[in-house]
Amino acid sequence: MNDSNGYAVFFFPQALEALGDAIKPYLQDSPAGPHVLCREIDTGGALIEMALQGVTADGRTVQLELMVPGSMVRMIVSSQSDGNFGFGPRDHIQPSIVVPEEN
Repeated sequence: MNDSNGYAVFFFPQALEALGDAIKPYLQDSPAGPHVLCREIDTGGALIEMALQGVTADGRTVQLELMVPGSMVRMIVSSQSDGNFGFGPRDHIQPSIVVPEEN
């Protein structure tokens, strides 16, 4: 990612509605709207592929790959390592998510 901390991927409101509860564990809120914070993205195909780092309920780190149709994505913002990413005051970025337990 060349000196980048990651990417914030913003979705159209209709996309969030269509994805429903399945996308909620991966979303982070900001004044600009809900987004997915990911380490890497691949926009080379019909699907936007997002690589995320997650934490299980027992504290293990896992690598996740989330894929959505490109038509659902409104905007992708690169987060550079020379400053904090955000739309308001933050002390640090927490790129990890908690992985929901399987039933």
